[in-house]
Amino acid sequence: MLTEVRVQISSDADIVISRQKGRALAVEIGFTQVDLTLITTAISELTRNIVEYAKKGEVIIRSIHSGTKHGIEIVAHDDGPGIADVALAMQDGYSSRNSLGLGLPGTKRLMDEFDITSRLGAGTTVKIKKWIR
Repeated sequence: MLTEVRVQISSDADIVISRQKGRALAVEIGFTQVDLTLITTAISELTRNIVEYAKKGEVIIRSIHSGTKHGIEIVAHDDGPGIADVALAMQDGYSSRNSLGLGLPGTKRLMDEFDITSRLGAGTTVKIKKWIR
C-alpha cells in the first residue's frame, strides 16, 4: 500500500494531479465515497491557494494511524508572502481577492483536524486530517 505522495504545486494542472493522487490514496485507506469528495475538495482548496497566492509550493498526502484509528493527512506548504492576519482569513466571508472567501474556513469544516501557521514573507503551512469513522 502506498503511504505517502508528494506533489510540487505551481499550476492548475498540479491541482488536478494532487486531487487524483490524494483520492487514490484515500481509496486505498478505505474512505467512503462521501469522504472521498470531502478530501478531494479540501486538497483542491489548499492547492488552489498555493497557485493563486504563493505561485509554488508542495502538498504531501499520507496515510496516518493513531491507536486503532486510521486516516489521511494533507500538508500544504509554500514559501509565499504569508497571511498577515490568520484569524481574519479564517472568518467566513473574508477574501483578499474578491472571491467568495470560503476556502480556508470551508476546508476546516470539511476535515476532522485543521492547523495553519503563517509568517509574513516566510510562507504558509496548512495541515489537515480526516479519520475513518
